[in-house]
Amino acid sequence: MTAVRLPQGRSGLSGRASRIPIRRIPVRRRLPLRQILCLVPLALVLVVAVRHHDVLLEGFGHLGNAQWPWLVAAGGVTCLTWVAAAVTRQGALVERLPVRRLLATQFAAGAANHLLPTGLGATAVNLRFMTVCGVPLARSSAALALYLLAESVARVGLLLALLVAFPGALRLGALLPDTAAGPLMLAAGVVLGVAVVVLAAVRRVRTAALSFLRTALTEARSVHTRPARVLALWGGSFSFPLLQAAVLTTVGLALGLDVPVTHMVVAYLAATVAVALIPTPGGIGSVEAALVIALVAAGGPAAVATAVVLAFRIITVWLPLLPGALTLGALVRLKVI
Repeated sequence: MTAVRLPQGRSGLSGRASRIPIRRIPVRRRLPLRQILCLVPLALVLVVAVRHHDVLLEGFGHLGNAQWPWLVAAGGVTCLTWVAAAVTRQGALVERLPVRRLLATQFAAGAANHLLPTGLGATAVNLRFMTVCGVPLARSSAALALYLLAESVARVGLLLALLVAFPGALRLGALLPDTAAGPLMLAAGVVLGVAVVVLAAVRRVRTAALSFLRTALTEARSVHTRPARVLALWGGSFSFPLLQAAVLTTVGLALGLDVPVTHMVVAYLAATVAVALIPTPGGIGSVEAALVIALVAAGGPAAVATAVVLAFRIITVWLPLLPGALTLGALVRLKVI
């Protein structure tokens, strides 16, 4: 109990002090928002795992019948993909980012990317990381745009080059039926038309788009004046899809898929390019289907191709998902992102 001294008043209390006891009210401490956010990735992992439990069980079953030396190699190459992503992210920005935190952020971003619609998870994590590192939001966004552009150019360029070098690698009719070309072109035209109309009609959107474009071009010029950044940006952009294709190839060798290595690489690139615009969390579902179709188009039996794809996704998505979510929660708690 404490007492509060009241000031002297004019109602008979002058000349003496009045003390009124006040009871202390305990204050309940609320759970900080940051601690709640640390638990969100784990909850999302649980939800995704429950929804796809049949895929997990079947994929692990195929892993049990594989040749383990090739699977160990696949795991090692998977780790190298995060290094390639970190190198590319650094190459897209003039400022030097802390190496260890950058690498940990790419590992966490991979988990976030499989829990949210394609690209949004990794984009949000990397944008927040660069902002915490002191990079202005406009320049962080420009760096992300440059990263996505370089990675897309590298992936499509590799696919075209390999198709020219190995024209018989895919039976394109099986990969993309003739009836699908029309709807795809129509959808692309509609999206492009809507974007043009919005830019022409809405002044604020047009102004923001032009401002972002100027910032992005300035950032791209600054990056390309530094040879080390150019090497990191484009070296990482070409290495990342090749390393992912190498994981699929090693898994195919582990399960005895009777498809030439180069054809498996072409199949991977073709499938990932085909599903790039499908907004599913981490491409879960769409990537598996596209990869199976691509491997069958490359000459593989459907049953073995399905087993290879399931095992490939177990290694590249499901096994790193829980550690990646824990890393993401730790980075949020440590205010790295």
